[in-house]
Amino acid sequence: MVKEAKDSSVPTTHRCLIVGNYCHDVLIKDDVVIVESLGGAASFISAVLDGLSVSSDYISKVGPDFVYSVNHRPITSSSSKTTVFHAYFSTESTQQDRILKRVTVCDPVTPSDLPNSKFDFGLAVGVGGEILPETLERMIEMCKVVFVDIQALIRVFDPVDGTVNLVHLNQTGFWPLLNRIGYLKASADEAPFVDVEEARKWCCVVVTKGKDGCTVYSKDEELSIAPFPAYQVDPTGAGDSFLGGLVAGLVDGLAVPDAALLGNFFGSLTVGQIGLPKFDSRMVQKVKDEVLKRSLQHFGSHEKHEDEPKRLKPLDHEEFLAALSAAKVVPAYPIKECKWDLHNTPGALEQPACNGHRRLPLNPVCEEPIKSVDSKP
Repeated sequence: MVKEAKDSSVPTTHRCLIVGNYCHDVLIKDDVVIVESLGGAASFISAVLDGLSVSSDYISKVGPDFVYSVNHRPITSSSSKTTVFHAYFSTESTQQDRILKRVTVCDPVTPSDLPNSKFDFGLAVGVGGEILPETLERMIEMCKVVFVDIQALIRVFDPVDGTVNLVHLNQTGFWPLLNRIGYLKASADEAPFVDVEEARKWCCVVVTKGKDGCTVYSKDEELSIAPFPAYQVDPTGAGDSFLGGLVAGLVDGLAVPDAALLGNFFGSLTVGQIGLPKFDSRMVQKVKDEVLKRSLQHFGSHEKHEDEPKRLKPLDHEEFLAALSAAKVVPAYPIKECKWDLHNTPGALEQPACNGHRRLPLNPVCEEPIKSVDSKP
């Protein structure tokens, strides 16, 4: 019996497409470089999705000067350098007073850079202006559901020194696409630039609120999702890790509130480390087991309402919260390696690279309650 050949012109379907450039991040306190790290939302999302074994394709651009090793090979531009961000802190400032500047910028991702494939989920997660309206439109055509981090759409950069500022979404070329995306994620600081009440008419809006967890807004529902206790060391990438957890949960069939809880979980882990987080493998396995168990428990009810958004809190939502809290008891990384205080840093003597960043000697952080779980790149 002769097997019928597959039509190679028919695109195959994959799980996730992540679009956003890798970056070089530099943290500076009182004019002293504290740490240089791999940055960009794609790197933080990859840490979560790879840990949870979520199959994904990544479209990221870097320059020939890109210095980090990553699991998902980027496109190397011959005409530009890697995007670089400098984050400035001072002894007197809080994390919220951080000044962020884009120092160099890599080429944007264009529609022609995207693969000729179909995807279940797409994530537009630019940090340096690399997502173009036409690129987002192409993603919408390729993916069943598209998630957008609002920072990819509303960031603008001072033409002189690269300082990051925000503009309202309705002043951008992305506004006409709002009714075609599935999920819009914003921090509490970014939400005023969205008009949540208008946006929720068209898509699910998730606003991260640091120590207060997050709120999920749909057309008819508003749900508060509990936070996880955490100690903030560096807020960089926490919002990206949140988005990775949210998407991973939805990929595995969780209801939106449970997926958002998973997002809060990974955001809380990220703020406890400098730069790109390292997740303890035992903890990640416990989380994977809990997610799988929950997916199987709810499989029957999801099947009956396959086309309806699963946005109501399951009756056993609190049980999932307790299970994740128990999993978090396993340290994500040895305290001596990850708990540092950016605001009490004495020196500028570089130490060997670790966990995707070149680390300078820092003091152990005081155990103060987390102030924010979201940030820019």
